[in-house]
Amino acid sequence: MQQGSGYMRVAAVQATPVFLDRDATINRACDLIAEAGRNGARLAVFPESFVPVYPDWVWSVPAGEEGEFGELYADLLEQAVTIPSAATDRVCQAARAAGVTVVLGVTERNAEASNASLYDTLLYISAEGELLGKHRKLVPTGGERLVWAPGDGSTLGVYETPFGRLGGLICWENYMPLARYVLYAWGVQVYVAATWDRGEPWVSTLRHIAKESRAYVIGCCMPLRLTDIPDSYAFKVRYAAGTDWINGGDSTIVDPDGTLLAGPLHEQEGILYAELNPRRLASPKWMLDVAGHYARPDVFELTVRTGGRPVLRVDGGLAARPVEQGVRLEPGGVDAC
Repeated sequence: MQQGSGYMRVAAVQATPVFLDRDATINRACDLIAEAGRNGARLAVFPESFVPVYPDWVWSVPAGEEGEFGELYADLLEQAVTIPSAATDRVCQAARAAGVTVVLGVTERNAEASNASLYDTLLYISAEGELLGKHRKLVPTGGERLVWAPGDGSTLGVYETPFGRLGGLICWENYMPLARYVLYAWGVQVYVAATWDRGEPWVSTLRHIAKESRAYVIGCCMPLRLTDIPDSYAFKVRYAAGTDWINGGDSTIVDPDGTLLAGPLHEQEGILYAELNPRRLASPKWMLDVAGHYARPDVFELTVRTGGRPVLRVDGGLAARPVEQGVRLEPGGVDAC
């Protein structure tokens, strides 16, 4: 964070996507980025798999229903995001127009190989409209493994921004102590926890991460009501009678001492705002710095394998798959818009 820059405003965007409609949801994201920018935010964080939606049917459709699962997977694949693409270009343009850094949760196609598998991905976009990078969820949880493939260490990272080092993990990755520690050791200062989880103990988890890392933590979740799912989707009838809110959201922003600054925002859409004080990123670490004077490298050592494992190599190099507009995606990063 820039010295003497003063307070910086950040936003957790608790919004509902247009169900399984990539283009309409991208439009919604761009409008919300503009709104956050008008309200003074320099960072806008969106929920896990905001585009095109979190696939909650993995928790309601029995795994043996191959036909129903296959149809839903085909819809999710069709509406998934290729990185980079015209869809990400639009978000980049919105970020640049608003002067807002964006962290956007998407379901991503594996454009580097078969183009038919999916990842749960966080996309990082600078306030200048450049794709900074992406993170693919390392371990999809439970039923999520029916739709999302596991990521690898090549997409772990933090990014330098005007308001500090930015990084994050997705949902229950935040219960992986070593994954958290990697971000701490890379000096994360603004920690994103995009998620589908809510309530307790999730909010307490966010407070613990903030206290442990001495970083600001932005937890952002997607609110979803049964009425947000079109009636054309048969799995909708599998929810219990009387279901209204499938997910209440509970987005929360926490300071480096674990104190709630905003939220939890429950059973409503909205944008949470909080002011980040740059001095609060340094002052608490005199007492506890888990990747510094508390680390004890003489006792503990962590190895992080950041090399990717591509499906296909040709002549000793990665065979990149052509994507929209003839742009190629190289391993370990993304091209600028």
